[in-house]
Amino acid sequence: MKPFRRRGDVVVGGLVDAEVRVLGLLVDQLEQLLSLDGDDAGGDPVLDRLLPPGHASDTEIARDYRDLTEASLREGKADDLAVVRASTPEGGGEVRLDEDQARAWLRTTNDLRLALGTRLGITADTEPPTDPEGEEAQQHAVYGWLTAVQGSLVDALVAGGRRR
Repeated sequence: MKPFRRRGDVVVGGLVDAEVRVLGLLVDQLEQLLSLDGDDAGGDPVLDRLLPPGHASDTEIARDYRDLTEASLREGKADDLAVVRASTPEGGGEVRLDEDQARAWLRTTNDLRLALGTRLGITADTEPPTDPEGEEAQQHAVYGWLTAVQGSLVDALVAGGRRR
């Protein structure tokens, strides 16, 4: 990955083909998960993380909050996924994003990290996997890569905010 940097009014970075394919797979999986309704999701902890309850101890308030917000949250996440998909260069290459697109990428990378981190059980105390060749190590590497993408987007957006 070529880290994102501010160039005037745009944020520019780069992805190689393998990163584009991984990102596409993750976007597809998150899109499929978000398309499930509550009954089909079966209490999936990733959906619980991405669409949190509005109240931890009062189930009635939490249900009312979800009724009021869930559709718009899902729609916003789907819109962000569409922006990421449309602005990802097929086969790799330069990624050029305006401010709104960069923010959609930032929200999406955050959602992808939350989803993957939830699946892997990552916490602040999580140690790297002991087998560097195993599937879990590869998933942790993807999590680390998403963290780097997100971090470079934050840096680029913050750099733009200082110019104004």
